Amino acid sequence: MTKIYKGMKPTRRSFLTGAAASGVAMVSAKAANAEGDPAIINKQEWNQYLGEGVDARPYGMPSQFESHVRRQDVPWLTADPVSSVNFTPLHELDGIITPNGLCFERHHAGIAEVDPAEHRLMINGLVDRPLVFTMEDLMRFPRENHVYFLECAANTGMEWAGAQLNGCQFTHGMIHNVMYTGVPLRLLLQEAGVKTTGKWIMPEGADASGMTRSIPIEKALDDCLVAFKMNGEALRPEQGYPVRLVVPGWEGNMWIKWLRRIEVGDQPWHHREETSKYTDLLADGQARRFTWEMDAKSVITSPSPQAPITQGPGPLVITGVAWSGRGTIPRVDVTIDGGITWQQARMSGPSLNKSMHRFYLDVEWDGKPMLLQSRAHDSTGYVQPTKEQLRHVRGENSIYHNNSIQTWAVNEKGEAENVEIS
Repeated sequence: MTKIYKGMKPTRRSFLTGAAASGVAMVSAKAANAEGDPAIINKQEWNQYLGEGVDARPYGMPSQFESHVRRQDVPWLTADPVSSVNFTPLHELDGIITPNGLCFERHHAGIAEVDPAEHRLMINGLVDRPLVFTMEDLMRFPRENHVYFLECAANTGMEWAGAQLNGCQFTHGMIHNVMYTGVPLRLLLQEAGVKTTGKWIMPEGADASGMTRSIPIEKALDDCLVAFKMNGEALRPEQGYPVRLVVPGWEGNMWIKWLRRIEVGDQPWHHREETSKYTDLLADGQARRFTWEMDAKSVITSPSPQAPITQGPGPLVITGVAWSGRGTIPRVDVTIDGGITWQQARMSGPSLNKSMHRFYLDVEWDGKPMLLQSRAHDSTGYVQPTKEQLRHVRGENSIYHNNSIQTWAVNEKGEAENVEIS
């Protein structure tokens, strides 16, 4: 390694040389094993023939060697797949944007295949002018682009009573994070003219379940979008094509897909999805209702049960994602000893409101067992709780809004397991 002596002015060359030497030293043992590697010295098959031309794949797809990166369901979770959920493979992703083909799905009556030419969006109820919009009408309104996370309120719900599912795809994968393009809902409501008695809206989906939720008018006029694109392209059918509601920071059940109607009323409707479902049963038998906001949460995506350490002891990148329905995530702490000591992780990439945030902790793993946890701090000062802290307030009867700290136990082989510690 290049040495810098007292009185010697460091140069860019000496700094880079030193950094490079340090990096080589860290991986030299691994690199030495590459001597005589057939993958280096032999000509490979793909070096010897012309590949497909530019028009062979008019819609680009991932490499065949990435075919394992896919959404997965838990077959026993629901009685029928048309009213079920599959999970985003968080352990295979990096950065903060979820590719459209990997965004988790939750359906109540299967995927509605909607012809945009025949689709309409109605606004009625306590308005001055009941209106019906075609998709062409919607395209004439000013539009905005925002990156938001969408999380199902039941994400991590099976973990309330103890460690259940072995993989962050299954414990935390009912979430995605994309850029939505759409029309601010307030512009459509202004066009219709909300009466002074209008205090709530009820969006309704065009699928067979007739999905509805009650939303306060204040939220509707704040940051909700009527979205028709995600990550720059049209919504996928499973994500509500041709148009869906975006309710930033609030539980995903409210983000009505295949949006066909918005009724303005003077009180909440108390429909099925906000009475028998999407309420939080407490230990005393009472239930919390209208628990819309998604609290600050995080999870380490690698190492994790589906992403074990395969290279053995040495340099290790611990990474994960954090999010909050109330703002940004300025800080994430990581522990490798089950919470005895904590280190502040390195936040990387854009820090956007009500969006995922990527964090990293670069360590030297000595090959000893670890208990990995992450703890998110959001911009309101809220700190992600332990499971015991959450149970103390909410009991163990809940399904929804489990934002507690997750633990992965990593053994000497680098294998990880979902565990609970006290």
